[in-house]
Amino acid sequence: MESVINIQGLGLTFERDGRRTEVLRGLDLAIPRGAFVAIVGASGVGKSTLLRVLIGLAQASAGKVTLDTHSAQRQPVALVFQDSRLLPWRRVIDNVAFGLEGRGLSRSDRHAKALDALGIVGLAHLARRWPHQLSGGQRQRVALARALAVEPEVLLMDEPFSALDAISRESLQDELTRIWQVTGKTILFVTHDIEEATYLADRVVVLAGAPGRTVADHVINTPRPRRRDDDADAAIVADIRRHLGGGKGSALAEAA
Repeated sequence: MESVINIQGLGLTFERDGRRTEVLRGLDLAIPRGAFVAIVGASGVGKSTLLRVLIGLAQASAGKVTLDTHSAQRQPVALVFQDSRLLPWRRVIDNVAFGLEGRGLSRSDRHAKALDALGIVGLAHLARRWPHQLSGGQRQRVALARALAVEPEVLLMDEPFSALDAISRESLQDELTRIWQVTGKTILFVTHDIEEATYLADRVVVLAGAPGRTVADHVINTPRPRRRDDDADAAIVADIRRHLGGGKGSALAEAA
């Protein structure tokens, strides 16, 4: 299957106050086009750093990263953060249209694309609201719409649901699954929640160690739609916990 992301021998070392910290070493990863891949690992293992390398916010120290995108006119990747990072002085529609500025589009064209993106996440009716008028789950949907508005080929997600209550979290997990199936985007999803990873993704890559490296790579074959109480992947969940040194809890005690 054709890969949209190819990572070969990726290494990354930070230097701060005269001390060198190696975050990632010898990471190899190929992400097929249209795949939904989750990455799990403990705090400081380099999950978020990997996403920042892919979007160009961090520079790899070793290895090679290739993005095989189809169109020079489309943005290759977009990143959704753990918090929504909405601009409080902009209405919802203008927050979503923010990434379209500087592209030579008229304001009406930017708003049309923003409305389309809001429609995908089911919030077109809230386009004129201010961020403070939204719930936490709605703000994260707006952040997702902002990423979709620039029409990326790859959607990078850095623990986007970890700050939400359980009900909102489960609702957005299902919404993201629907959006992935409708849009066909390639999704690389970072989480510390093992059950979230196996519920959402078709493949779960486990990072561990210092520096971080791949210690397990599981294919999730459970048919969709999935059930949260389905124990079909219990052996995979147990193996991931073993690699991460976790107990019975579903989430690692970390903050990405």
